[in-house]
This record gives sequence, C-alpha cells and structure tokens, in this order.
Amino acid sequence: MAARFSFMTVTLIRIGQWTSLSQFMLGAMLGHAMTFEQAMLATVLGSLLLEFLSFGLGLAGAREGLSISLLSRWCGFGRCGSALIGIMIAISLLGWFGIQNAILANSLDYALNKRLGFGWSAALAGITLTLLVALGFRALNWTAKVSVPLFSLVIGLISLELMQNHNMSDLMTSVPTGVALSLGAAVTAVTGGCMTGAFTTPDISRYCQNGRHVFWMTVISIIVGEFIVNGIAILIAHALNTSDVVTIMGQTAGWIGLLTVILSAVKINDINLYSSTLGVASAVEGVTGKKWRYTWLTILLGITGTTLSVMGILEQFTPFLILLGVVFPPIIGVMLVDYYILRTSRALLDTTRINETLPAAGSTPWINWLAIKRVA
Repeated sequence: MAARFSFMTVTLIRIGQWTSLSQFMLGAMLGHAMTFEQAMLATVLGSLLLEFLSFGLGLAGAREGLSISLLSRWCGFGRCGSALIGIMIAISLLGWFGIQNAILANSLDYALNKRLGFGWSAALAGITLTLLVALGFRALNWTAKVSVPLFSLVIGLISLELMQNHNMSDLMTSVPTGVALSLGAAVTAVTGGCMTGAFTTPDISRYCQNGRHVFWMTVISIIVGEFIVNGIAILIAHALNTSDVVTIMGQTAGWIGLLTVILSAVKINDINLYSSTLGVASAVEGVTGKKWRYTWLTILLGITGTTLSVMGILEQFTPFLILLGVVFPPIIGVMLVDYYILRTSRALLDTTRINETLPAAGSTPWINWLAIKRVA
C-alpha cells in the first residue's frame, strides 16, 4: 500500500499535470477551428467523460494503493496484458515527446530569427534533452519548479491582456478562421488531450486518503485545466487568429512567454521520456524477466521521438489527439467493468490489501485474451 498524503498535496500535483502547455495547445486548436460556444460545448462533453474515467480508475487506485501498471494486472488484463498496456502508454508519451520537441524547436528557431531552421532546431533540442535525461542530469528538476508558476503567471498576464484590449463579447461571437472541426471530433480531441493523464490517475490517487479526496482532486483539476486554461486559449486564438502557441505566447507575453514555452516543453519532455523509458523497461521485464539498460533505452526512445518531431508530427496534432481519444477509453472501460461489476480479482486484492502485499505471481493470470478482444 502506498503512503497517504494530504488532499492539498495530491490535488496540486494533479493540477500541475493538467495545466501544462499541451492543454493550452488544445484550447488554441479548438479556438482556431470552432466558435467559442462550440469549443466550450466540446470541452464540457469531453470533460464529463474524462471525469467518469478518471474517478473510476482513481477510486480503484486509492482503494488498492496500486499504480496503473499493477492495477491493470488484476483488472482484466493479466501480467502480459498489462505489459502491452504499458507499451501503449509509452508510445503515447513518445508521441507527446515529438510534439513538445517540435514546439521547443519552433521557439528556438523563433528566438534565433530563423537562422537555424526548424529541422536542425528540432534535432538539436531533442538529442540534447535525450542525453541529459539518459545521463540523469538532475539540473532538469529545476525546470518543473520554475515552469509551473511561470506558466500560471503568463496565463494571468494573457487574461489581463484579453480583458484590457479586446471586447469579450466580440471574441465569444467571432467566427473562427481555421479549418472547421466537427463537434464529435472536437470532443474526441478534448478527451484524447488528457487521456494519458486520466489513464494514469491511479499513479496519483493511490496516495489519496479516501474516495472523497479522489473525486474532488479529479473535479478541481478538470475545472482548472479544461475550463480555465482551455477557455483562455480558445479566446486568445480568436483574438490573434492563430493556433500557433509560440506566436500566441510571443505576441501576448513577449520574451517571458517565449521563455515559458521553452521551459514548459523541457519540463514536459523530461517527464515524457523518463516515463516512456520506464514503461517500456517494465513491460519488457514483465514479459521476458530481463532488464534493459536504462541509458541505452532512453537514447533509443529519445532519438525516435526526435525523429517524429523532425518528420512533422506537430502538423498531425489533432489526429494524434483523436487517436488517443479512440484507443484508450475501451481499455479503461474493460478495467472498470472487471473491477466494479465482474469483480474477477476483488477477493484476491481484498486479502492482499489487508496483509499489505501484492498477489503472488502464481495467482496472477498471464494474459486475458477476452479482455484484449474486447479492446480490439
């Protein structure tokens, strides 16, 4: 069982996860493609689904004190099935690495007056960060401490700029200039934008003291991330007629905004690459019993993510979000049905929870093909 922390501690961690640069990118994308009313409707519908999935998994994680990688073993998928899920999470994080690295490259290229070019900027940024993470460069930790409050400050500055220099009612009724996005696609994109975070809710909720804390932790983080940050990004996209986050930050907050983009991208990609490496390493060890060297695996995945950014994954941001919104909900659905309705391993989990141990390897199914079939 995991140690339990205060409600404020886990909620702040969750809010930090859901108020990142990627959330602002999502709002800007919606604002450039939809009216304010349409974008907020998509946000509401997507948030309801995210809350249902987050709370369902989060409550299970809090009860059992298990992370998502362990919880999935006894929620329908078995040892090998959970390893496959770990690989899927790692792949999604690798995609996010490529997107954030492209944002970082655009910021560097913008700061250097286009001297280096996007391709070289992306390669330089991705390889440098990969080597720093692979070598365990601890100085990267300070970016999280600086970027989160700086991001909040810049969001506040952007809000003031909006209220002072624009008519809010005009922005809310203005017609978007980007390629139109259907409501269904927008809802799926909103869901996909935070789907990895929703899926990994047990990684945080296992530290919650009770189910009430889990509920309010998920609700508050969604309100702050989806409605406040998203709403501001939607309006600023209408005001500037763009979804380019570098342009938005640069024009509204100047060099502070540009610095925020760079630090936020570094912070997020540090976590993305680290978590992706751990996910792949854990999956390989779970299936084969062998451990891969962390350093070389990090370099391999980092080069892969950097290649994705150079190849233009940022241009596929909306399809990427929609893909995440399509792939992960069925997996979560299988886990919720198995845990709350079928209760396949609940008796085993209840027994081991009392003894504060994990179920023995012999009592853990290798793979549940029925669960895999339901997802497919």
